[in-house]
Amino acid sequence: MMTSPCKILKCNSEFWAATSGSHHLGAEEAPEFCTALRAYAHCTRRTARTCRGDLAYHSAVHGIDDLMVQHNCSKDGPTSQPRLRTLPPGDSQERSDSPEICHYEKSFHKHSAAPNYTHCGLFGDPHLRTFTDTFQTCKVQGAWPLIDNNYLNVQVTNTPVLPGSSATATSKLTIIFKSFQECVDQKVYQAEMDELPAAFVDGSKNGGDKHGANSLKITEKVSGQHIEIQAKYIGTTIVVRQVGRYLTFAVRMPEEVVNAVEDRDSQGLYLCLRGCPLNQQIDFQAIRSAQATEGRARRKGPSLPAPPEAFTYETATAKCREKLPVEDLYFQSCVFDLLTTGDVNFMLAAYYAFEDVKMLHSNKDKLHLYERTRVLTPGNTAPTGTHPTLWVALLCLCWLCLL
Repeated sequence: MMTSPCKILKCNSEFWAATSGSHHLGAEEAPEFCTALRAYAHCTRRTARTCRGDLAYHSAVHGIDDLMVQHNCSKDGPTSQPRLRTLPPGDSQERSDSPEICHYEKSFHKHSAAPNYTHCGLFGDPHLRTFTDTFQTCKVQGAWPLIDNNYLNVQVTNTPVLPGSSATATSKLTIIFKSFQECVDQKVYQAEMDELPAAFVDGSKNGGDKHGANSLKITEKVSGQHIEIQAKYIGTTIVVRQVGRYLTFAVRMPEEVVNAVEDRDSQGLYLCLRGCPLNQQIDFQAIRSAQATEGRARRKGPSLPAPPEAFTYETATAKCREKLPVEDLYFQSCVFDLLTTGDVNFMLAAYYAFEDVKMLHSNKDKLHLYERTRVLTPGNTAPTGTHPTLWVALLCLCWLCLL
C-alpha cells in the first residue's frame, strides 16, 4: 500500500489526544500543556525531511510557535506527553452567540430569496460530479485542485490503485479554510489513507479564537471512516470518508461561494467547477475506435490495466446491484471500478457517494445521472455524451479482447 512518508497527521493526533480540553486549562496545568507542546515540536522535527512542501506540516510548525508564545512555554524542558483532563460533554469550543455575518443565510440573503446550492463529489477511480452536474471519469494522477475560491481551497492527491495501472484513487486530501472577518481563523484539514482525523491540523475542532469560531466545526460521524465539516459562515457542508484504503469527497456550497474567484479565467484546473482537462478524461469512444482499427481494445491516452480475476462483468453488475439498484452513472461507475480494480470497496465508495448526493444535492430531481455530458468551457472540455449502456458494453468488449 502506498502511504505518505510524512507523519504530520500522527504528530497532530498525538498532540490532540494529549491536550484535549487544554485551551481551558487553569494556570496550575500550564506546565503540562507546555510539555505536550514540546513533544509535538519534537515530533514535527523528526518528520521534517519527509514533509517538505506539505501544507499541513508547515501550518503545524507555525501553530506550535504561536502556542509557545501564547502560553509562555520554554523550548527546553521535558517532552513526555501527559494525559490532561478532558472537558465534560458540551463544554468545548462551542459558542452560540456568533455574529450574524458568520451565518451565511442570515447575513447574505436576509432580504432576498434563499441561496441556490450546488454539489460536487469525487469518489472511486476517480469519478467526478461537478457543480454543474457534469459526470466524468478521470485519470488525474498526482495532486489536483478540486476547489479554489476566495474562501477555501481543496486539493486531492490521486495514486495508482495497482502497479502500472492508470486506475487511480484519492489517497490524500487537504482543505484550507481562509481567515474570514470576525468568524474564523485560517484552518487546515488534512486526511490521507489510514488517517481520517476529527480535528484540524492544529488539533482544534472549530474556527479558532474569533467571536464566530463556531461557524466552522468538524464532527466525527464514524471514527476513522466519516467526518463532516460545517462552514456556516459560507453556507458550506463537506463530507469526507475513508472507504477501504481510499478517500471520497462531497460538498454542498452556495453558487455565490462557488463563483467567488478573483480571476475566473485562471480557474481552469478547478475540477469541481470546470471538470477534468480533456487529456485526463477517460474516453470510452477511444476504446471503440481502437477496437475497430486494431482488432483489440487499446486506449489512446489513458490505458486500462488487464482485468483482475476477481470479477467478471456478470458478477460485477450483480454485486453493484446489491447497493445501487438504479442503473445510473453511479451504478456504471461501480461496475467499471470492480472490473478495473477487483476491490469490492469501490462498490461501497459509489454507494456512499450517492448517499452523500441524496443528503447534499438541493435538486432531488437530479440525484440520478444517466448520460455523460459534453460541456465546452475555456481551457477544459467535458467528454462527448456516451450512454451508460454503451459505456459498459464497450468495457466488456475490451475485457474479452484482452483475454
